[in-house]
Amino acid sequence: MIDRLQAVEDRYERLNELLSDPDIVNDPKKLRDYSKEQSNIQETVEVYREYKDIREQYQDAKAMLEEKLDADMREMVKEEVNELESAMTELEERLKILLIPKDPNDDKNVIMEIRGAAGGEEAALFAGSLYRMYSRYAEMQGWKTEVIETNATGLGGFKEIIFMINGTGAYSKLKFENGAHRVQRVPETESGGRIHTSTATVVVLPETEDVEVDIHDKDIRFDTYASSGAGGQSVNTTMSAVRLTHIPTGIVVTCQDEKSQHKNRDKAMKVLRARVYDKFQSEAQAEYDQNRKLAVGTGDRSERIRTYNFPQNRVTDHRIGLTIQKLDQVMEGKLDEVIDALVIEDQTSKLQREGE
Repeated sequence: MIDRLQAVEDRYERLNELLSDPDIVNDPKKLRDYSKEQSNIQETVEVYREYKDIREQYQDAKAMLEEKLDADMREMVKEEVNELESAMTELEERLKILLIPKDPNDDKNVIMEIRGAAGGEEAALFAGSLYRMYSRYAEMQGWKTEVIETNATGLGGFKEIIFMINGTGAYSKLKFENGAHRVQRVPETESGGRIHTSTATVVVLPETEDVEVDIHDKDIRFDTYASSGAGGQSVNTTMSAVRLTHIPTGIVVTCQDEKSQHKNRDKAMKVLRARVYDKFQSEAQAEYDQNRKLAVGTGDRSERIRTYNFPQNRVTDHRIGLTIQKLDQVMEGKLDEVIDALVIEDQTSKLQREGE
């Protein structure tokens, strides 16, 4: 492990030199790539340097114990050795996690798609509840939420809602939300007080840049039509709504959220790019590990990942067997306890695979 850490530190120093080179400074692509690489390893280098410093103090303290010391001094040095040993162990665990290869998408913005599934109107209402939960979570993280497309129902639910969350590390936290979410509660539409079970599906896609997925204009069919729904006269009379079809894959994206056709096209293009990238990534991943399941569920969007039981104020994540009696807080966006547990489980499984 120490050899790997030293190699990372050496690379960090080399990147410092490169980022001071005028030729690199004047090349936007190289400057961006090297800056990103340096940023990705900065925490590892800082922790490694702290570890080396504490290891040196530990070795000095151990050497002191070999000398002639009075009883009080020996006791004091022993205590210091124990404290430094404990600090070293803690830093070693952190370094093991930092050495796990990072998901290249972790720092990206997120496009989320929530759809009401089994359960009719109640499923659509639950899709709306999930959208509010993620919006509040994003707000608490200091991230920004932007709606791209909605298909609302009369009672305030959504058959479908697509939105973007902009913020550093958004994908690293939200990627575990992929799958079917099940709700057990008495619906607003139920007069007899019976508990119903409904589901909504959540899709989480990393936002992709132009350079990451090659989509040619000739492969896109571009259609415009008049928007439907609320929004005043101009929304419904101008051809501002946009439909993009990626001919090679058959992926279709619509957007009518903005009054401007140009803005709708930009938003639709972001979603199209993310979906095409996701399709290619999924196919490559399926080929790469047909039989191996990821520790935190398969990431399969048909997999039931979590149950929200309202009568018992309980949330259960089925992938890691986590149950917490704080459903009211979770629905208000306080997802840290659940997401942190999923991140730790994922890191643990990767560490085990590294050790195989």
